[in-house]
Amino acid sequence: MDGQTSLKGKILIASPAIGDPRFDRAVIFVCAHSDEQAMGITINKAVRDLRLPTLFEQLGIEGSIRVPDRPVLDGGPVDRDRGFVLHTSEFQADDATLPVGDGVGLTATKEILAAIASDDAPRRSILALGYAGWGAGQLDDELQANAWLVADPDEALIFDDGYDDKWTLALNSLGVDPERLSGISGHA
Repeated sequence: MDGQTSLKGKILIASPAIGDPRFDRAVIFVCAHSDEQAMGITINKAVRDLRLPTLFEQLGIEGSIRVPDRPVLDGGPVDRDRGFVLHTSEFQADDATLPVGDGVGLTATKEILAAIASDDAPRRSILALGYAGWGAGQLDDELQANAWLVADPDEALIFDDGYDDKWTLALNSLGVDPERLSGISGHA
């Protein structure tokens, strides 16, 4: 991390200089960041034609309440057959929930899915298939190349619908007008 502080619990906002179509206009919640690796969940890209009730039915998860009819998100290009749930921190699964930010946890077990389908559901949650991952120093290099902007998250940005607007909203939280961003980067 070359003297930088951890970005765990922050938001990464793809700049036009990202150079990778998989991350075009991506907004990623960083769940882990160390010298060895970084991991995050893309929070603004829905999986086409896959909604929570359909996924829960496919997985055989029955609940005491009707599962919210929300999209399943495309969390990133790594481990796309595995589910990850970002949720408010009042839900905790013993030895399975990782605190990842102020009031936010990450759980990747069936226990969180059963909770979502019950009266014990976290107040807010999103389910994503896959994650974005970086090897040692890779994210730091991308930051130096101006591929990402970093912002503090808020609950609405993480959990609200309106996925097509999250990139613009995240940039606006930094006072950046998306119309003024350039794909050309430089270093002072």
